[in-house]
Amino acid sequence: MVPLDEPARPVGANAPLFSNPMYDRLNTNIPKSLMQYSDQDFLPESLLFPTREDVQDYLIRYSQDVRHLIKFSTQVEDLSLSRVNDQDLWSLTVRSTIIGKAMKAEYDAVVIANGHYSVPFIPWVPEIQAFRAAYPSIITHSKNYRSPRSFTGKKVIVIGSGASGLDIGNQICLVCKKPLLNSVRLSKPLKLRSEIKEEVPPIAEYLVEERGVRFEDGRIEKDVDFIVYCTGYLYSYPFMNSLDPPIVTTGRRVIGLYQQVFHISHPTLVFTALSQKVIPFPLSEAQGAVISKIWSNKLALPGNEDMEAWEKKRVAELGDTTNFHVLGFPRDADYINELHDWAESAEDGFAKEPPYWGEKQRQTRAVFADIRNFFVESGGKAKTMKELGGEFEDLDR
Repeated sequence: MVPLDEPARPVGANAPLFSNPMYDRLNTNIPKSLMQYSDQDFLPESLLFPTREDVQDYLIRYSQDVRHLIKFSTQVEDLSLSRVNDQDLWSLTVRSTIIGKAMKAEYDAVVIANGHYSVPFIPWVPEIQAFRAAYPSIITHSKNYRSPRSFTGKKVIVIGSGASGLDIGNQICLVCKKPLLNSVRLSKPLKLRSEIKEEVPPIAEYLVEERGVRFEDGRIEKDVDFIVYCTGYLYSYPFMNSLDPPIVTTGRRVIGLYQQVFHISHPTLVFTALSQKVIPFPLSEAQGAVISKIWSNKLALPGNEDMEAWEKKRVAELGDTTNFHVLGFPRDADYINELHDWAESAEDGFAKEPPYWGEKQRQTRAVFADIRNFFVESGGKAKTMKELGGEFEDLDR
């Protein structure tokens, strides 16, 4: 074992800044009572839908007992696999982002928990390349969004009706040329600020000479100033290029996993919180409980054939795309409880019990989009369901 000694930071050295999807006026789209880990509440003064600053504070407080184990300002460059004494051995190469020094270490098992909000996904549309070449500043992605200021008085199209598309569109439409055009495939039943936003179909073609687009219904919009894609991200693991077969090809899903966690061929490699349209903190906490039981030999995985059959069945049902990872309600609630019960089936029980969602959590999960709309419409100041009032006040726990 080669230790990963953390290098001393030279006097005056600053950590580099990396682009991320955080924007100025960002609140979670999940109420704090549902979002939090099972063993720590958000602070009472946090908003019902916490700000990004609230979430950062929450994670810092939650991590205090393990922060001495974390190597900050350290970038993973390579993770490769070998076999020693018929056991997996993972070789890790990292580099300090402060002084540039490379370091290596070997591990028996590895958890991949780098998220999936780094590589923007912009779907191909006819003539998009020519349009971007002619107007390089018009097309952008939600990852690059920071505030609505630069959109003031501009003709804007926001593409996507997920959480980021709705939130960013609701901010931009207050300052841009009216109406903001929201390009969606499926109309949402609840629409905020619909008086200054207009839903339009997906873009069918870019029109270079007109600096515009043609939508799938034939409508043409010219002289467009900004097009903001809120269309999600690709799964990307550039530090695992040597793994064969690869765990990603198109970037639309991670390949070769059982229960979206365990690498089937090498279960000493696991992934957490890959799923989409879920509540990630309690879900990853439940996954962590199962991983701990498996790796401590308190539970056993099924045979490879059974795990491969699970993956093939899911691909057959949902397709070989991002839908493979989409749970949504109630499947995410069922998944959390299934993980809980799986971990509980170990003979030694729990040292730390993972979350189990009862009726109150499931009720909140079923309507949290409605709760957030009500939160925004009522001024975005409520800190509890009771303070929010209305039909949701009994959901506080």
